[in-house]
Amino acid sequence: ARAIRYAVDNGAKVINGSFGKYFSSNPEWVIDAIRYASENNVLVIAAAGNESKDLDSLYNDNYPNDQFFNKDEFSDTFIKVGASSINLNENFTAYFSNYGKINVDIFAPGVDIYSSMPSNKYKSQSGTSMASPVVAGIASLIFSYFPKLSAKKVKEIVKLKPNSSGTTDPKTIPKIVDICQIIQQVKPDPSKW
Repeated sequence: ARAIRYAVDNGAKVINGSFGKYFSSNPEWVIDAIRYASENNVLVIAAAGNESKDLDSLYNDNYPNDQFFNKDEFSDTFIKVGASSINLNENFTAYFSNYGKINVDIFAPGVDIYSSMPSNKYKSQSGTSMASPVVAGIASLIFSYFPKLSAKKVKEIVKLKPNSSGTTDPKTIPKIVDICQIIQQVKPDPSKW
């Protein structure tokens, strides 16, 4: 919670959070920090988690989230990111990724992502913590092109008409972020944003 507030107070426009849990003695601290980011026009992007759980479940106690126990959303600048596999079929959602038609906003590549490691090393890793930085990078790119946009508007742009297969299964709905599609839709008429 303090890290989110620190980033907001020091001028961050996008915060990537690869953290989550199911129990905390003070979850309201994180909720208040997410609200604080939203009130200050900052986008918070968070990994959905790697337990293969449906975050739309009535008993979803995963946080951070922009709702708590399926109550009304308290932030319009929060994006929850699931991990996609390399498949655009019924195996679209990475086998480990949490999912949800409502509470997972978008998916991004999260399987076998080449990443930096301690001691100046690199290796392929999988997880929603690999997927959320992809979305944070795309949001940052959008802000670099259109610095006057609000965080809420950037969230809308990131979620622009994601690929859809027509399925209603929350684990197989391909809502994958697509930077090419975003640029094509936003670039021709930036005044509408």
